[in-house]
Amino acid sequence: MASNKTLLMLPGDGIGPEVCDEVRKVVDWMDKRRAVTFDIKEDKVGGAAYDAYGTPLTDDAMDKAQNADAVLFGAVGGPQYDNLGWDARPEAGLLRLRKEMDLFANLRPAVTFDALLEASTLKPEVVQGLDIMIVRELTAGVYFGEPRGMQMWEGKERCIDTQSYTRDEIVRVAEVAFDLARKRNKRVASAEKANVMKTGVFWRQTVAEVHKDGGYDDIELSNVLADNCAMQLVRNPKQFDVIVTDNLFGDLLSDVAAMLTGSLGMLPSASLGAVDEFGRRKALYEPVHGSAPDIAGQGKANPMAMLLSFAMALRYSFDLGDDADLVEQAAQAVLSTGKRTLDIMSAGCEAISTSQMGDAVIAELDKRAA
Repeated sequence: MASNKTLLMLPGDGIGPEVCDEVRKVVDWMDKRRAVTFDIKEDKVGGAAYDAYGTPLTDDAMDKAQNADAVLFGAVGGPQYDNLGWDARPEAGLLRLRKEMDLFANLRPAVTFDALLEASTLKPEVVQGLDIMIVRELTAGVYFGEPRGMQMWEGKERCIDTQSYTRDEIVRVAEVAFDLARKRNKRVASAEKANVMKTGVFWRQTVAEVHKDGGYDDIELSNVLADNCAMQLVRNPKQFDVIVTDNLFGDLLSDVAAMLTGSLGMLPSASLGAVDEFGRRKALYEPVHGSAPDIAGQGKANPMAMLLSFAMALRYSFDLGDDADLVEQAAQAVLSTGKRTLDIMSAGCEAISTSQMGDAVIAELDKRAA
């Protein structure tokens, strides 16, 4: 197997460094047992970068990210940074990575593990077997639109954010959604607010054009208003396969879908750029959970979302599907033994620490590679 695949690790703040430490265990295991070698570089991002350099992401770290085969990102943020200016806040480092790497497609799977059915607030029969992929446009929309900020209007102060999309920005994320659906259950639901937003009308029309003209006749396309989509996710989530939506609605809907599984601590994500002429795409992988400063440094964090994000990197950046399956199967097996971090703890299970969860995954990997 080819070696020297480059990974940039940006642990960030809060529990980010702790969960990234557990990924390093799996990387080391693969180096020894699977003949897949990763050259790991590390840098600071978010509050950690601000504390060290006065900026949430240095130009040097940005350059490393641009040249890495994949970026593994922990988490950013903390209450001590709440009063910083907009461009100095920890989250600005993540937004810069997404924008400058042009990571336009955010993939957020929501998959239930049988061992964790009791962790969901929904009835087991509603979420058992759930496997949804939300594809969120990530580099345009209201989070990046201009103009934005404070202004005077008719003698009064007001603040605005601008929702803006070009046709190309919608086309490329729709194509990602249709391509993913082709490898799944061949159904795409496009979510927007065409009933009240001009950008929603444009989104719906453009996705329909991609479906019609892009050779996706084998894929079933449906349209759903974003608020109804949120309701349907908690009513009958298994009706969905792939959901494609804009930046703002994707942010909201993916968190709704995340909680169907019982814990944000279990859910990975991938942010992908376009495939270049050499078949390579820039990519960043991160857990859906935040920095959780209230439990940082206490060994309480669940590393599973970070480990599963690494599995997504194996699948989407390195074409190592068998190795990705191995990591995902090991994670499932650990949960089946009743081992739990506190966020997914239930009666009759064994409470373990962050590092013990990582060690348990390594033990399961050993069993499968024997």
